Amino acid sequence: MVERDQVRPLAPAADAPTSDDGEAALQLKKVRRKKLIRCCACIAALFIILAVVIIVLIFTVFRVKDPIIKLNAVSLTNLDLIINGSIPTTGANISLIADISVKNPNIASFKYRNTTTTLYYYGTEVGDARGPGGTAKARRTIQMNITVDIMTDRVLASPNLTADLTSGTLTMITYSRIGGRVNMLNIIKKHVTVMMNCTVTVNITSLAIQEQKCKHKVDL
Repeated sequence: MVERDQVRPLAPAADAPTSDDGEAALQLKKVRRKKLIRCCACIAALFIILAVVIIVLIFTVFRVKDPIIKLNAVSLTNLDLIINGSIPTTGANISLIADISVKNPNIASFKYRNTTTTLYYYGTEVGDARGPGGTAKARRTIQMNITVDIMTDRVLASPNLTADLTSGTLTMITYSRIGGRVNMLNIIKKHVTVMMNCTVTVNITSLAIQEQKCKHKVDL
């Protein structure tokens, strides 16, 4: 029995793992780990760049800019009733026509609702009008004429009318309001209200604007 145990063959040396194989496997793991880290770093950098680009676009190109409202001209119809210095009779129809433009500086359209214009004469409301809604295309300017029928009775009641007729000028205040919404790719939607308050002095003889001062305000 002792002799048989002594002559039993040993396992082949090739089946036992060597130190070289272990080092190769460890090196392969390191290479794979480095590739994975590089891949994750590239993906993270891509997301960071994309986020920066989106933020830059939001604060530059996609930033909602204030629509610009401007009073281009004002004219009075039937003003001949007072050009000769006579006080207009009650019931006489005098109208003010305001030429207003709205500039949309955004890359998206500005859709606005009905416009409102109110006319004041020395603090007293003497007329108002509503204009139809519409759409101002991207980076375009639209023009509209708004006719305000003046309440002659209220003008006649003002103690300043005689002095204005003597000076040859008529000073009134117009208040216009336009509300709407700017829609950018159905992603960025902003409600915008544009207001303009103008003090206009009209020369009664030439019917030209002698002086005009306007203040604008935008609510987002």
